Amino acid sequence: MVRTIVTGLRMTSRALPKPSLPLALQPASAAIAQAKYFRPGEDLDGLRQRLAVALAGNEARPDEWQEAFYRTLHHAYPGGRVMANAGATDLKPGVSTINCTVSRTLDDSMAGIMQAASEAALTLKAGCGIGYDFSTLRPRGARVSGAGATTSGPLPFMDVFDAICRTVSSAGGRRGAQMGCLDIGHPDIEAFITAKREAGRLRAFNLSCLVSDAFIAAVRADADWPLVFPAFASEMQGALVWRHWPRRDHDYTVNERGETACRVYRTVRARKLWRLVLRSTYDTSDPGFILIDEVNRTNPLWFCEDIRAMNPCGEQPLPPFGACLLGSVNLASLVQQPFTRAARFDFATYAEVVRVFARMLDNVVELHGLPLEAQAGEIARKRRHGMGYFGLGSALTMLGMRYGSPESVAFTERVTRDLAVENWRAALALAREKGPAPGLAEDVEITPALLARQPALAADGIEAGTTLPARVLHARYSAHLRRIAGVDPELVARLAEVGARYTHATSIAPTGTMAASVGNNASNGIEPSFAHHYTRNMIVPGEKAKRAVRMESYELLAYRHHVDANVDAAQLPDVFAATAAGTDPREHIAVQAAAQRWVDASISKTINVPTDIGFDDFESLYDQAIDQGLKGCTTFRFNPDVHQGVLVTDRDLAATEYEFRLADGRTVRLSGDAPVEYEGATYSAANLYDALKEGFYGKL
Repeated sequence: MVRTIVTGLRMTSRALPKPSLPLALQPASAAIAQAKYFRPGEDLDGLRQRLAVALAGNEARPDEWQEAFYRTLHHAYPGGRVMANAGATDLKPGVSTINCTVSRTLDDSMAGIMQAASEAALTLKAGCGIGYDFSTLRPRGARVSGAGATTSGPLPFMDVFDAICRTVSSAGGRRGAQMGCLDIGHPDIEAFITAKREAGRLRAFNLSCLVSDAFIAAVRADADWPLVFPAFASEMQGALVWRHWPRRDHDYTVNERGETACRVYRTVRARKLWRLVLRSTYDTSDPGFILIDEVNRTNPLWFCEDIRAMNPCGEQPLPPFGACLLGSVNLASLVQQPFTRAARFDFATYAEVVRVFARMLDNVVELHGLPLEAQAGEIARKRRHGMGYFGLGSALTMLGMRYGSPESVAFTERVTRDLAVENWRAALALAREKGPAPGLAEDVEITPALLARQPALAADGIEAGTTLPARVLHARYSAHLRRIAGVDPELVARLAEVGARYTHATSIAPTGTMAASVGNNASNGIEPSFAHHYTRNMIVPGEKAKRAVRMESYELLAYRHHVDANVDAAQLPDVFAATAAGTDPREHIAVQAAAQRWVDASISKTINVPTDIGFDDFESLYDQAIDQGLKGCTTFRFNPDVHQGVLVTDRDLAATEYEFRLADGRTVRLSGDAPVEYEGATYSAANLYDALKEGFYGKL
């Protein structure tokens, strides 16, 4: 039952305006919201009321914050797990409000792997996504101590985790989501790169290679690249190299810089291996890659965390047992007088929304519902949240800017910078009121490895053996907070004295379901709109294949509301041309780079590339992404021979033919958009083909 909102607004100077597009959700948006977020009998306003009550519940004076939270929820939404589960414990007592987790570091033993698998099952059952680093598992053919046999390597164990994810029913009607990572120097890396070329394999995983600075240097020098694994004491002979490796508690040799002695299994050409990664991505959209040294170099907790994995969509690099909650501001809701010469973005309201929303997200920590004690300890100690936004592409169109143009890149940088600065202002205010994150109240001993990682310590005369407060290392010596100091140096100085309420604040998630549903199909995350009228393939509980639903973009709805109620989608002004496929891939990268400069975690972004792009041009995109400081890069090239995407343009769907072989031996060829009746239900030919080919027909 929805409880009544009690007014009592104290922390804002004025009431926040509602969005300038007061339209009911389009039918497809309402259907998605009903399936994913609404409780029985609930609508969008009821959702806002439920969340405002639930998230104000642990305030000292909850009644005074409910109205503020309710108003903020017209412009911002917490992550999907929060929307579905906060205030719904009577229906879902065993679920979590946390989107992002990472597994324990996998121990290279059967008992250790099965322990991690059991923990993963509980995590997935609670509704959380989870990431793993499989680099700690010995390569195929290595000897197994005490068994008189050799190991099968990480890939078959990944199949076990894949089966667990597909078997466990994830909370809230969602399938489980996983990210599998493997170091680019692991001896089984080629098998990892090509694993998803096998139909139906690892379909509950996204895959990413952990790419180091040293590997990129070897690629560009066209040098050899050794594939290695840590050497036990008995193997400390022959060719050895020193590499950063996640496990250090085995019988391994570790130097003063924290690097592990590794045995060389074989050597490959770095450029050939890199092209294998890109060729596989070109063909199947997997794997992506994570620039893991850049991730660790820019992590605000660089002094106490070793990041080796990410959440399933890649926007949250996390340590072992790490957990993070998400939330996103709807930028499209803050555009005033759209499609006119007076169109503007309301930066003043935006700042207020971000500050109040930061308080809301911080309150989710007390409602985490994580199933593992270690996960609960991590989120309580660091109080990590990842605030981002969606509707960037829609907002740009409404403001008259083409996505990817220089003015749109400048707007993206400003809106992301403000997101970061206002988050840290809220972090200071909350720390003064409620106390800093416990992890920032600890003392840290400076080791030689830390001095090597952060030269500024030695430049300031700090020596090994010195003890410094974590809040000082966080505020004064992290690359991200140093950038914030360039905008507001007094803020960062106070954070070093007081500490921050949370250790991480910003992250741009994909928000596909959020934007499509409660956002009335505003563009998702940092993307342009996919198209202004298209087909979305939606998982519907009880149906055996995905359902194809028709959707229109938020900016098209806004144009009809403000300018021309009868405009045909094919006759829109030129500013509507900057869709996902209508944007040059290099412009996608420029937008992502502008935002990444101000995001302390990472960004989930898909760079759509033309189906007919040449491989050399495709490869050059990744060089640009690396040079512009991205932490990772994901591309999508429509390839109907592999799988159907969630979003499909009318042109691609109609232009692709699918062949079905009937029980009597005959074959039928149909266009992707053709309706097909099968076992008493009707599907698009593309969705039925995909469900049968991938083996998930009847298993959604």
